Amino acid sequence: MGSTTDSPKAFSYFKQQQQTFKPPLLANENAFLGDIASSAKNNPDKPVSCGLYRLEKVYEYTYDEMKIILEGHFDISDETGNKVHAEKGDVFYFPKGSKITFTTEDYGLAFYTGQRAEGSG
Repeated sequence: MGSTTDSPKAFSYFKQQQQTFKPPLLANENAFLGDIASSAKNNPDKPVSCGLYRLEKVYEYTYDEMKIILEGHFDISDETGNKVHAEKGDVFYFPKGSKITFTTEDYGLAFYTGQRAEGSG
């Protein structure tokens, strides 16, 4: 555990974000990404940010990211030939430098955590 001189640290709570948070438009007319929280205040050297993502086409990751599918479906593929029909509950790890293609027949909503500064998606 931490030293006795460390000040107590409170957790952060974001009530009903999956139902109420609307990620802003990022690119094209169908790619939305929005940060909900970041560790930058407490750990500026190695921040971790998280938020919600809604369908994007091809994305080249400049950071490591984990994603869990919350609603809908995504067809996810990479340049190595991996291809998955993702649905609610599926979890993914996208390493820095990977080029990932996202498509959907209806829509998809996912929660992500990435090793990057807040707002730098």
